[in-house]
Amino acid sequence: MTETTQASGTHAPEATDTTAQHAPTGPVVFPQDRTCPYAPPPAYDPLREAGRPVSRIEIFDGTPVWMVTGLAEARALLADQRLSSARERPEFPVFTKRLVGVERRKIALLGVDDPEHNVQRRKLIPGFTLKRTNALRPAIQETVDRLLDAMEEGPERRADLVSAFALPVPSMVICALLGVPYEDHEYFEEQSRRLLRGPRREDVEGARDSLDAYLGELVERKRAGGEKSGLPVGLLDDMIEVFDDERELIDLAQILLIAGHETTANMIALGTFTLLEHPEQLARFRENPDGVTEACEELLRFLSIADGMSRLATEDIEIAGVTIRAGDCVVLSTSLINRDPEVFEAPDALDLGRSERHLAFGFGIHQCLGQNLARAEMEIALGTLFRRLPGLRLAVPAAEVPHKPGDTIQGLTELPVAW
Repeated sequence: MTETTQASGTHAPEATDTTAQHAPTGPVVFPQDRTCPYAPPPAYDPLREAGRPVSRIEIFDGTPVWMVTGLAEARALLADQRLSSARERPEFPVFTKRLVGVERRKIALLGVDDPEHNVQRRKLIPGFTLKRTNALRPAIQETVDRLLDAMEEGPERRADLVSAFALPVPSMVICALLGVPYEDHEYFEEQSRRLLRGPRREDVEGARDSLDAYLGELVERKRAGGEKSGLPVGLLDDMIEVFDDERELIDLAQILLIAGHETTANMIALGTFTLLEHPEQLARFRENPDGVTEACEELLRFLSIADGMSRLATEDIEIAGVTIRAGDCVVLSTSLINRDPEVFEAPDALDLGRSERHLAFGFGIHQCLGQNLARAEMEIALGTLFRRLPGLRLAVPAAEVPHKPGDTIQGLTELPVAW
């Protein structure tokens, strides 16, 4: 799940002597919209041209923050416990207008530091091991096949791939994993959209409250009825047994539910679009079914849909010739980090044969807990899609495919395709 902040504040980090030396020419403001859905925003080009791994930029209200674009520096900082993820801190800036005034509250897992974070994560790890994910692969394959059957049986050889395939695959899987009724998927998908994209503060808070109420009621029904409740059994039932704090339990369930379908849905849809727009790489993908794992890793690097991990310095940190002062905010731009020319040859080229590792799932203690599941869903969904629909193509010009704004998880709102 993206780590876009849900806290507010206008704290301006203290300027340092190194700021002027490491600032790019002209103001660079974060976040920006992409003009191409699979490429970093052109507004970030000055940072790339300057070639500095850590630079001073601004957010929408003029607050200066540090932007990290170098992979080595990102790894070092994400492993540095002098950077905090606790977004309820009053100094933590808000990065978009729609989040101004949103009620501050502690965000479980994503927004807590060790030792609290470690306690929460250790309780959840058994549900996301590679062994458990591999056990889910037949069910994921069955889900993918069933959705493609429905597409092929339709009256026309065309569909919106987002609503017909990319979104229901991870929604069905996360519902089965957590033990959430899939018949409620339209409700929680809509609340997820409101929470992540607003556009107003009232939408964000209303969606969060609605999901709180829904999950709270679901937890109570599971507690009261157990297996006799008629509800599907899954990880949420295990969580009820190990988490005593009701607020913590519901917060974690909300994060897993949203992250479990939003991010993977965007990767499947945008990954499909990107392959269709790179026919030579698509041919390579089709000709080498055994290379689907490596291909998906390159798509994760190339797309970097969760762009903008944010942290707050609790102590002074010296890195790459700059001093990040205590109280400064640090933003790690995944889309630029994963195109670091010091690490990736021809970083703006899609190359399904790459072996270098990316930071699409983060690094350090907050590295994505569900990455094994996301990889399995991507590999099965994309591999099966292009095998079963060899004539798959865009049904509209690429420029007409709508994509999401820069202040949320990157992806497509629709993907009209034909075959």
